[in-house]
Amino acid sequence: MIGRSRRSILRIIGTVLALFLLVYWLSQQGWDQILAAIRRIPIEIFVLIFGIMMISRVAVATRWYILLRSAHGGINLGHALRLTFAGLFASNFLPTTIGGDVVRLAGGMNLKLDSAMCAASLIADRVVGVVGMATLLPVGLYHLWNTAPLSITHVEPTSFAMVVLSSVGAWTRNIWGRVWEFIQRVLQALMIWIRKPRALLGALIFTWIHMFCLFITLWLLLNSLGEEMNFWSIGGLWSIVYFVTLLPFSINGLGIQEVTLTFFFANIGGISLESGLTLAILIRTLMMLASVPGIAFLPMILSAVRDGHETELSPEASTFKVESQSES
Repeated sequence: MIGRSRRSILRIIGTVLALFLLVYWLSQQGWDQILAAIRRIPIEIFVLIFGIMMISRVAVATRWYILLRSAHGGINLGHALRLTFAGLFASNFLPTTIGGDVVRLAGGMNLKLDSAMCAASLIADRVVGVVGMATLLPVGLYHLWNTAPLSITHVEPTSFAMVVLSSVGAWTRNIWGRVWEFIQRVLQALMIWIRKPRALLGALIFTWIHMFCLFITLWLLLNSLGEEMNFWSIGGLWSIVYFVTLLPFSINGLGIQEVTLTFFFANIGGISLESGLTLAILIRTLMMLASVPGIAFLPMILSAVRDGHETELSPEASTFKVESQSES
């Protein structure tokens, strides 16, 4: 309990530091410039992007549905969609209270799904998402390697960023032990699907659909901001941002995602710091807006909050300790 409280405090500190840095960058660039950049984006582009983001959400829900169905979970796509959107809403709007995956787990148990199987499917769902994103990580590392040593054009804020990120990284001295424990839980959970390669492949395909929608969204936003970056570079750099955000630096990656996106896209992708900040703010906003339909399932979320303590302590759910992220 003490260890958990300490980690929560460190995450709060990490979130505050990252948000402080983000606000500092915004103040350096000028709020008026950022707002002017946003106004340059045509309304029809926003509508198109929102539609693409919704397709991305449906792809994520379908990925989980495929895994559940293959394990005879007794769930239909409609239920998977409702639980996924409820979880996304919880992750984006209730980050300090309850994780999105816990909402899905509690919702699945309310549907009389086997709790151990449901927890295992959520771990498998998260793993498939990580594997999918890892397919483009070599592209991001290639760009990172080719720009080393980094050509830092924004010395003061980016130097401050590296100091903050380095200090936050010092908090995770026991990270490898936790990673090994997580790997053991993952292997145990994936045993159900090792003999179901078609289900894993189907889930991976929908992960790639989600990734394609996300990268197209970033590409459209960058083009609207007058910046040029090819699709594969966007995907590679985002994969780095994604894996940094998975580390337990802040609550739901809040602040860390924006800082790392701005840093890597500006200093490796070659866009301006102003465009990087604008992109970071817009993509976070769009992710939150795309999860708003989950508010329709607010009673489910409130039920999950009320029963969350019992859910975490149940023997069947004891293996379920996956970090909840809004984008997987």
